[in-house]
Amino acid sequence: MAGEDVIRVSGLYKHYTTVAGTVPVLKDINMTIAIGEFVAIMGPSGSGKSTFMNVLGCLDMPSSGSYVLNGHEVAKLSSDQLARLRNETIGFVFQGFNLLPRADLESNVALPLVYAGVNNGERSKRADELLDKVGLGSFRKSHPNQISGGQQQRVAIARALVNRPRIILADEPTGNLDTATSREIMALFTRLNKEDGITVIIVTHEADIADYADRLVRFVDGRIVHDGVVDHREAGIA
Repeated sequence: MAGEDVIRVSGLYKHYTTVAGTVPVLKDINMTIAIGEFVAIMGPSGSGKSTFMNVLGCLDMPSSGSYVLNGHEVAKLSSDQLARLRNETIGFVFQGFNLLPRADLESNVALPLVYAGVNNGERSKRADELLDKVGLGSFRKSHPNQISGGQQQRVAIARALVNRPRIILADEPTGNLDTATSREIMALFTRLNKEDGITVIIVTHEADIADYADRLVRFVDGRIVHDGVVDHREAGIA
């Protein structure tokens, strides 16, 4: 239900131990994200934003503090439970499209369903539906090297959606794209958020990309220094 928290982070710290000593990366992070929000995360290199995204995606664990994802305290889950929660709750989109070059687009989109044990007929059906959704249905039997970078990112988004996640985590998803194509990709994220109610969390260095979100969170030196509403009128997007 919209308005309920799908992410709740309390007193979260993350540090790494190196030969030179302990390196603190995240420091006392407190945040809630509700179902259906569109959040942009910004900050300079080394600010902790990518580490925070990895923690949200259950790709890395906090050193201390609490992370509750979709009602589950992540630290209390077994590795199998954590993998299942991640696969059922989160779809990932990255700067590099990470498509299998020898597989056609339908097979690329369906890949997460193979790991989920979904039968072949259902895999093809859901992959084709999502390729249609991102405007690439007629290319389902094409290979990644036969389409543009922007189209490859659309395929990556379709793949992120195939397990019907509640959340999309996107790490610099427009970093390899030109301005016009970036706008197309962000329009797609906006539509998924507004029409389908999917929570979208995007890490970006680009202010014009962050302006598509409804909420901006800014990290500096491992801490949140800003968390507020984006004024779309000022951004020129409304």
